[in-house]
Amino acid sequence: MSIHLFKHNEDAYRAVETMLEEKQMAAVIHPTGTGKSMIAFKLVEQHPHKHFLWLSPSEYIYKTQLENIDTQFSNIEYMSYSRLMKHEDSIDTLHPDYIILDEFHRCGAAEWGKSVKKLLEAYPKAKRLGLSATNIRYLDNQRNMAEELFEGNIASEMTLGEAIVREILPEPKYVIAMYSYKKELEQLKKRIEGLLNPGLVSENEKLLEQLKRALEQADGLTEVFARQMTKPDGKYIVFCSGREHMDEMKSQAADWFSKVDKKPHIYTAYYNEASTSKAFAEFKKDTGSHLKLLYCIDMLNEGIHVDDVDGVILLRPTVSPIIYLQQIGRALSAGSKNQPVIFDLVNNFDSLHCIDCLKNEMQEAFLLYPDTHSPREHFDDRFRIIDETKDSREIFMRLQENLGSAWDTYYEAAKQWYEENGNLKISKSYVTESGLTLGAWINTQRRVKSGNISGNLTWEKIQKLNDIGMIWDVTDSSWQEVLEELKCYRNTYGNLDIKAKYVSPTGFRLGSWINNMRFKVKKYGIEQALTDEQRKALEELGMIWDHNKQKWEEYYSAAKAYYKEHGNLEVPAKYVTADGIPLGRWLSNLTNSHSMTDEQLKRLHSIGYRSESKAAIQWNRKFELAKTYYEKNGNLDVPVSYSTDGVKLGRWISNIRCKRKNPNASGMVLDTERIARLDSIGMNWK
Repeated sequence: MSIHLFKHNEDAYRAVETMLEEKQMAAVIHPTGTGKSMIAFKLVEQHPHKHFLWLSPSEYIYKTQLENIDTQFSNIEYMSYSRLMKHEDSIDTLHPDYIILDEFHRCGAAEWGKSVKKLLEAYPKAKRLGLSATNIRYLDNQRNMAEELFEGNIASEMTLGEAIVREILPEPKYVIAMYSYKKELEQLKKRIEGLLNPGLVSENEKLLEQLKRALEQADGLTEVFARQMTKPDGKYIVFCSGREHMDEMKSQAADWFSKVDKKPHIYTAYYNEASTSKAFAEFKKDTGSHLKLLYCIDMLNEGIHVDDVDGVILLRPTVSPIIYLQQIGRALSAGSKNQPVIFDLVNNFDSLHCIDCLKNEMQEAFLLYPDTHSPREHFDDRFRIIDETKDSREIFMRLQENLGSAWDTYYEAAKQWYEENGNLKISKSYVTESGLTLGAWINTQRRVKSGNISGNLTWEKIQKLNDIGMIWDVTDSSWQEVLEELKCYRNTYGNLDIKAKYVSPTGFRLGSWINNMRFKVKKYGIEQALTDEQRKALEELGMIWDHNKQKWEEYYSAAKAYYKEHGNLEVPAKYVTADGIPLGRWLSNLTNSHSMTDEQLKRLHSIGYRSESKAAIQWNRKFELAKTYYEKNGNLDVPVSYSTDGVKLGRWISNIRCKRKNPNASGMVLDTERIARLDSIGMNWK
């Protein structure tokens, strides 16, 4: 039986086939619930005589995907990333023609990543396809795994907002509520009791009482679920933070859901536990008239989908947009006409700002696909946020603001730090366990005393801070410490070419210090910024005062060498010299001649540099890619989702058509010359 693909996946599949043929690698970035694994299975089906190596985070995910299509493939060899890591020695026996990296963002993990890298290096001719809902590792320095694994070759990319606007996924209803606030009230009470000012104590105690009354008057979860869970026999996935938390939340089910169903069917799914598979299967098969609740920890965050889920209940705080989107994605399924409901009981939208992100994605999608969605009011009516705790949260924020501005409260926290550490060397970003931004407060006291900002810092307060070791002039007190850090860096790396974000092994922000010192020297002059002794000490270590000028000379020398060898400066954008200088990127960014001296510009022109604007260079680059597409395909009917060489060519062509139809709209310049150039390669303006 042939695998059937939805229209959006058919388009993606064709783009994958083309990109694999041209680039040997392709990535598909589609939201959870859109059926992106079917694209890979279709590829397997269409190439029955090729050997596929399929990798994913767990075998359970892979088996569930196979169950969904009810097909077995003899040409697939499956391995989990963990198993590949444990059997690196057998990589040379695999010999794949194709490598499928499912949930490829997980390949950024340190140990898994090493094994995958070894595999790809062992089989450079094997075509590779990656599948993921996101290519960015948010908690890992924003690493772009599509760049690292697929050199930016994205065959098809779709945001969650786009999938909803195009009606590939249903529009959810979002409900914010609270299930636990006693701990927060206790912390607030302790902070108020710690205030030394009677007036502040009285004012904040009144606010605390208002908050308690607002919380008591707000509907509890029993009423919230009764009002918002409109399908009493529906299926809902409940995400918890751990096994103990799950057991606690299950014990609340009888109370919380009593007005929906007094005897709900409750299922439990732990990751890597034998009973999980059975419970999950029973949950999927349950078509009875009772409410069905599947409590789980992390097994359903990725790769596994239940077609008829009516909603999700988020009970786990998470700081990763990947996990957050995967969780709400459990309620969204391609082809579904039902409106799922998302119960956010930890306020993930506020903490991650995903609601703004999702709305922006939808705004962009409305412009890109104006004819694929019903009237705009449809979105405004259906996609709505129901905040059951609005009044309580507003009072809470007022109380937090009041407490955060109390000088005595911060002083007591500073005193406690001094008693525990013997100093007041506190990072500017340090926040206490109770939420006080103590590091920023200490810095503010310094700025008030120095006169840089206004504030009420009396002689008495200054004395109190002196008593606990306040350092008013950080530069003087830490000079020897900085000098030792610089010496250690130079002994290790042989220079003082320190990146701005570099932090030493001791936790000192050495890169930031270097940047600030260069700024002071540039603004005030070296005589004002440093003593003679300090300047001499730094120069003996090889201090680079004008980092940009030195870098410019290094890059210019590389450009000059390239010109001598090739006779021009038509350097590919991704070209990197043998010394590691990204010459192509540097020249591409040198579009603003005002950032260079006349002498520098003259030297560049002498070796063939053309000072076009960055926008013009980008436009010309995209035009050349469009021209290549036309020469290969005989037309410019480029799919909107098509990308090549890291450029979203399909979207660019679509934007050009929109600009031609609406010449007064903001955006790119589309003059008669550019129109003529596009006409010469068969541009279809309809």
